[in-house]
Amino acid sequence: MQKLEFIESRIFTSWNKLSYMLAYWRFHEQKIVFTNGCFDLLHQGHIDYLTNAAEKGDVLIIGLNTDASITRLKGKGRPVLDERSRALILASLRFIDAVVLFDQDTPYDLIKLIQPDVLVKGSDYSPETIVGYDVVKEYGGEVITVDYLDGYSTSEIIDKIREM
Repeated sequence: MQKLEFIESRIFTSWNKLSYMLAYWRFHEQKIVFTNGCFDLLHQGHIDYLTNAAEKGDVLIIGLNTDASITRLKGKGRPVLDERSRALILASLRFIDAVVLFDQDTPYDLIKLIQPDVLVKGSDYSPETIVGYDVVKEYGGEVITVDYLDGYSTSEIIDKIREM
């Protein structure tokens, strides 16, 4: 398999295809970690956050907002990078096992499908306010928050570029 094909095989646009991989990982008793975001203009803060999430289990699944959902959430002009580019960049990282696109405003339905052992979000949330908290807690999973790396924000980077 060519390297680009391998990277693309880690991107799931079909939730049905993801279900097969989930069954495989569960059969092999892999601890599944899930987090989500836009990951527009990937930067050091993202890498720090994602490696922290990856260390919480064996398999890291990223829920990636589609272009349409980001525009609804963040407004005109976002995302900067299209969903295919963002998915390819994330799937290129060795510690990420799957990137799953979702078009809803929240990943609630995706979390219900995946039923991760660990749900990770940034510490700007309290665990009880994290989307999917109820689902994960219902079957005994963990909801963990991870501190962000100070000084790194996609919005701040975009603002700096606009000021130039």
